[in-house]
Amino acid sequence: MVPRTIATHSLETGSLRRSVLPMVKAIRALKPRIVFSTFGYVNLALLALRPFLPRGTQIWVREANLPSISLPNNRYHFLMRLGYLLAYQRADRVICSSVRMRDELVQDFGVDRTRIRILPNPVDEDAIRRLANSVIRSAGKGVRFAAAGRLVRQKGFDRLLEMFAKLGVDDAQLSIVGDGPMLVGLQHLASTLGIAERVSFEGFTDNPWCHMAGADAFLLPSRWEGMPNAALEALACGVPVIATPESGGIAEIAAETPPGAVTVVEAGQSFVEAMRRVVPGNGGHLRPSLLPPRFRMESVVDTFDQWLDERA
Repeated sequence: MVPRTIATHSLETGSLRRSVLPMVKAIRALKPRIVFSTFGYVNLALLALRPFLPRGTQIWVREANLPSISLPNNRYHFLMRLGYLLAYQRADRVICSSVRMRDELVQDFGVDRTRIRILPNPVDEDAIRRLANSVIRSAGKGVRFAAAGRLVRQKGFDRLLEMFAKLGVDDAQLSIVGDGPMLVGLQHLASTLGIAERVSFEGFTDNPWCHMAGADAFLLPSRWEGMPNAALEALACGVPVIATPESGGIAEIAAETPPGAVTVVEAGQSFVEAMRRVVPGNGGHLRPSLLPPRFRMESVVDTFDQWLDERA
């Protein structure tokens, strides 16, 4: 999906530790005005390596997840938290995807508010809707749910299966798009819960949006997020979202969408009740987008371009 006009430089390394020297060499050769990083551990490495980068190089770091939830789930949570406290204050700019994330960085890590900018995650609405137009919806009259993401603990698909099993609606079906190390375990869990025939694991696909478009609701059971792209893409497909409070800034856009487009409820019985309130749609047709305008690709690109011009 990266345009051919964008130059890419692969370090051909398998870990951050092995990437440090090649990364410094690459940056020194390229002499960029701004280095933009979007993974927490890479952000910390870049800020620590700043003395070895070309003089005057700006370092912009983007935080991908809510620190209050993501850091405690990191294997090296103490070191990561210490790194955030010591390093993030030295970034020239810190990019957040939500107000909640910004406030956490200010209050918990002492980041200067003037260094922080909020940038919505960009959604290529036109491309997504073009691909979603080939709607896929399983046969039957019952409610159809969809979920998508990497099959890892963070995404909470294990607790989604448990909640779906408590739904008590025999003709409801759930499609999960994505792949990951928990696939076999999730399949076994679905079988143990007696819902294997009503849950389909679609695997990885280049077009998850046609599955989203065929659903009556998109389910986001994540244990932690920043601003979940999958939920934004579901809204672009015209599909309402039911999400957990841990799913990052998704709750902030509820006020920007029509009533019922975004429902945020605790995992467990409240989530199950929200699923029960979903009624089957007509299916087979792409519904009007529910995505707030500020998340559209052109709007986000314009904002980022303005920031780059500020540093020219």
